Amino acid sequence: MEPVRTCIGCRSRAPRSSLLRVVSQNSHVVADASAVLPGRGAWLHPTLECYRLAVRRRAFGRALRIRGEVDTSNVENRLNG
Repeated sequence: MEPVRTCIGCRSRAPRSSLLRVVSQNSHVVADASAVLPGRGAWLHPTLECYRLAVRRRAFGRALRIRGEVDTSNVENRLNG
């Protein structure tokens, strides 16, 4: 049985393999495709729709426990291709 995680954008549950893990590194949010980077992680569907929902809800800061401004441009660039 595969682990289930919750997307921080749409808040729906999905298998871990269908989600993208993101972590915080010096107040920059980076995509962790292999899910091995150290630190607190959050899970997101790899779609622009879920990304925009997470930004609008300010979910990255809450999920990763980051205070202040959160730079998510790295994740957005990865999702844009």
